[in-house]
Amino acid sequence: MPEICRFFEIVIYMYFNEHNPPHFHIKYHDFRAQMAIATLEIMEGELPPKQLRLVTDWARLHQTELLKNWNSLQETGTFGKITPLT
Repeated sequence: MPEICRFFEIVIYMYFNEHNPPHFHIKYHDFRAQMAIATLEIMEGELPPKQLRLVTDWARLHQTELLKNWNSLQETGTFGKITPLT
C-alpha cells in the first residue's frame, strides 16, 4: 500500500493491481474512504466535511499526477510522491 501523500493527518495511498475505476484511498483517524480520480467523488466510505474538502481540493490540483500514479502502479508497480497541501 504505497503512501502517495500525507497532509493535515490525512494519508493518501493506492494499492497495486487495483480494480477500476481509477481511484485512491484516504485515511483520516478512524475514517476511511475511496475517491474516484476522474470525478473526485467518494466511491466508498466517508470523511468529515472539512477533510473531504481538503482532499477534494488537493486531488483537483493533482488529478493528472494521481492518474499517472494509478497507471504506473498497475503497469510497473512504481509510483511517485505528490506534493501535500500546506
